[in-house]
Amino acid sequence: MTASPSMLQGIRVADMSTVIFGPYATQVLADLGADVVKVEPTGMGDAIRLVGTPPKTAGMSPIHLRLNRGKRSVDWDLRSEAGRAALHKLIESSDVFIHNVRADAMERLGFGYEAVRAIKPDIVYVHCTGFDQRGPYAGLQAYDDIIQAAAGVATLLPHVDGNPRPRYLPMTLADKVSGLHAAYAVMAALVHRLRSGQGQFVEVPMFEAVASFNLLEHLFDRTFVPPTGPARYTRQVDPTRQPMPTKDGWIAIAPYLDDRWVRFFEAVGRAEVLKEARFIDGPTRRRNMGQMYELMFEITPSRTTDEWLTLLAEINVPAMRVNDIEDLLVDPQLQASGLLHQRAHPTEGEYIEVRAPVRFSAWPDQELEPAATVGQHSEALARELGVSLPKVASKA
Repeated sequence: MTASPSMLQGIRVADMSTVIFGPYATQVLADLGADVVKVEPTGMGDAIRLVGTPPKTAGMSPIHLRLNRGKRSVDWDLRSEAGRAALHKLIESSDVFIHNVRADAMERLGFGYEAVRAIKPDIVYVHCTGFDQRGPYAGLQAYDDIIQAAAGVATLLPHVDGNPRPRYLPMTLADKVSGLHAAYAVMAALVHRLRSGQGQFVEVPMFEAVASFNLLEHLFDRTFVPPTGPARYTRQVDPTRQPMPTKDGWIAIAPYLDDRWVRFFEAVGRAEVLKEARFIDGPTRRRNMGQMYELMFEITPSRTTDEWLTLLAEINVPAMRVNDIEDLLVDPQLQASGLLHQRAHPTEGEYIEVRAPVRFSAWPDQELEPAATVGQHSEALARELGVSLPKVASKA
């Protein structure tokens, strides 16, 4: 039986991005079937290869295995004439060129937008930047911490728990959010090219991407001019709306609708509280929802998490146990959906791959090639492009 073509079959991406922002975008494209050629720095390759403890091979970090699956790796020395010639040929055969190098550095290297457009007039040229180049922050370095701070993310937790110290959310939120913006931007530009025949320059700035993501709900009542209230979505920064303790762990309960709150208090034998002035009717309960959460917080330690999940399912109140990262490895939903998949890497042995979460009925799940070693495809791709093998820096 002939396999169905992938969503992005026939699309080639020349990828000079590093770390997480750009590579996360191109990992999405590779998951969808694009031919992503990762042009890595000579020597040890992308810096993300060094983050975490590789089991066998230097440069094969756990994050690299997750982030760069399904991509081919070349480490041509772009300081050399042969390396630049190889990249030139790669661009000729590519639909997308993406990088996170400063614009002035790319110009000096000979691969700014105008130079690349001269090589491939309909190229989709994507520049992953820290800040929109039209603003006063243009050219500043940007890392996940910097963007979380600048985009108002680091001050969210203090509004919840009262600890005045700003804190980063403990994930590479800015890189991943920006990477998703870059992925959809690439696909939109490809659709535009399909309709018009024209390529274009696309800028994806981290600060603006994360600020937009954050302000979706948290601009809140500052949306209007004049404002009708303060910024920050009150439900999200409500300190009482948090996971609840149980007899043996923690649980998330989301009654939200008024009839669910009523069913909850009735099911736990506390229907009398609904006769109190503070909870007497729906509008009053909405105004005093924080107090209802506080009362729930006092009630939940009386049962185990499993007992609560059973009861809350019976009365149709949404709930879920609070998982730690380790718990996800044995979560029955993730096992059934196939998100986590154990497979063998040719050099690193057995590992857990986190598959793409999106499913397409027209394209059954495919197992992509595992993440490459540094420069694994340098020779083969040079031959494919018909260029002499560029000299690479020593990897000793």
